[in-house]
Amino acid sequence: MSYCLNPSCSNPQNTNSEKFCLSCGSKLLLKQRYRAMKPIGQGGFSRTFLARDEDKPSLPLCVIKQFYPQAQGTGTLAKAIELFNHEAMRLEELGKHRQIPELLAYFTQDDRQYLLQEFIDGLNLGQELQQNGVYNETQIHQLLDELLRILQFCHQKQIIHRDIKPENIIRRQNPAKLKGQIVLVDFGASKVVTQASMNQTGTSIGSPEYVAPEQMRGRALFSSDIYSLGVTCIHLLTGKSPFDLYDINNDVWLWRNYLTASINNNLGNILDKMLATTPARRYQTVNEVLADLITLPTLISQTGNTVKPVATPSNTTPPPIVSSPSQIDKELEEMKTIFMNGKKSQNKNQNSNSPSNNTQQSANNSKIDDELEELRKKYGNNK
Repeated sequence: MSYCLNPSCSNPQNTNSEKFCLSCGSKLLLKQRYRAMKPIGQGGFSRTFLARDEDKPSLPLCVIKQFYPQAQGTGTLAKAIELFNHEAMRLEELGKHRQIPELLAYFTQDDRQYLLQEFIDGLNLGQELQQNGVYNETQIHQLLDELLRILQFCHQKQIIHRDIKPENIIRRQNPAKLKGQIVLVDFGASKVVTQASMNQTGTSIGSPEYVAPEQMRGRALFSSDIYSLGVTCIHLLTGKSPFDLYDINNDVWLWRNYLTASINNNLGNILDKMLATTPARRYQTVNEVLADLITLPTLISQTGNTVKPVATPSNTTPPPIVSSPSQIDKELEEMKTIFMNGKKSQNKNQNSNSPSNNTQQSANNSKIDDELEELRKKYGNNK
């Protein structure tokens, strides 16, 4: 079948032998070689089609991405062109990484912008979840190892993907020599990071279930991709919507409540740190995650060191994170206040005018101050 790419066409289906649409008369071949066969996706600014390259003897499959906004107007058209240019640049910069679709061509035809990409034959992880059920810890470990290395490559080129989710991760089925390989797709939302952009707030882009809080506010960081990958992992582990795995009132993830099998405690800690809603408490770089992940192969084989499904939220502590000096001061003062209030409560029935009590209280205060100063030195306060 040949599919007409004119968005206004009333009957876009044609036979493979046609060069012009029988309904609207539009050309059915892009650049006289690429023939759309069927639509496979649609977003606010683009439509995606499975296609064939008729310029090659084997007629290989490829993907046509047509940038065409659903809403009309100068502003939306300009945004579509901007996204087209950005994605083409990103894909070209990412080169020929074997786990990122290759950019075959990009051009404008009939006042519409097109990207031609390598077709990845396989299921995305959302489809895989529906077909095979929830993942186990070994599958999550392997997924993290592969995806983190792809993100490492992207981040080294100063590119944030900004839309990590199961639907944008495909496992190859063909060719046979690459079967099982993970591929990261859809860089339409990606962004090049500059020193200036790190301090700027822009438009929120991404899928709400998986996007990091700071990205929702228009400020994507490298760690935003790490957060989204963490959310993807707990969705695959539980089969539940990320919205159901997070208690917004208490700012806590409840993913352990929905586990169907135990997972390694250290892997659970890594996921917790990836999922930190505050960027400062999250892994800052992919290399940091990989450094912790590399310790897991021997740990996973050990018994008695697992995170089990629970009926109430787990208090498992993520890997330690060093806060900024100002945050440490705040937390230490809160500790001191809580401690002192507890002391006052214990002594409220005692005679506050007793000289021995006053002397003891003064000694306690001095000891507390000394301990707090030691904590400040230990955790990086330079004051």
